[in-house]
Amino acid sequence: MQESEFDKFADEYRAIHARNVRLSGEAPEYFAEYKVKDLAEALSETKACRQPNLDILDFGAGVGTSVPYLRRYFPSAAVTCLDVSRKSLALAAERFHGLARFMHFDGTLLPFDDCSFDVAFAACVFHHIDHDEHVHLFTEIRRVLRQGGILFVFEHNPLNPLTVHAVRSCAFDENARMIGGPKMKRRLAEAGLGGLKLKYRLFFPHALAPLRRLERYLTAVPLGAQYYVVAEKS
Repeated sequence: MQESEFDKFADEYRAIHARNVRLSGEAPEYFAEYKVKDLAEALSETKACRQPNLDILDFGAGVGTSVPYLRRYFPSAAVTCLDVSRKSLALAAERFHGLARFMHFDGTLLPFDDCSFDVAFAACVFHHIDHDEHVHLFTEIRRVLRQGGILFVFEHNPLNPLTVHAVRSCAFDENARMIGGPKMKRRLAEAGLGGLKLKYRLFFPHALAPLRRLERYLTAVPLGAQYYVVAEKS
């Protein structure tokens, strides 16, 4: 993970993202919120969410796009944003002062003790990371999760042609390599995580928003624009 690669886009991140997703008819905030909402809904069915004060790790938090939604859906949680880009973290801390703690890491070792978090969340981060590093980083995330802790990994779906076009035309995805859901599951399993579930998301653009209520029945169909894999430290 190269810090300089992300530093150079930190100031323009939202504007670039907005241009990149314009065909969907949605603003970047829509994509940030849906992920956290999915996280909240899935956690409501697990033991991890039954305690009042969760410790949540936002892995690869960037400029803090998820922070206001993590605060909205998890008002009592302690949120830690981790990233390799100091510039992105500085912008996030300025925008969301007091809403989370913002920490830098070297891209290899997470600067936390074992069993520090109940939940880890990675929103479209791993396609920016060399694929050879995935299992190591998932092992590190597993290390800092408590027993029964949950990891959510959201990623772009390389089987969706519109997603492929969006990634290929995005400036900050210039070195990205997408990874399919089944392969992501295998890498999480290699890192020692269990309880793996894969669900596909984002089937309809804003123009077809009334159809979005059907998406809950389509999560096994590998054509959504994005997907998530949820895993547990058992």
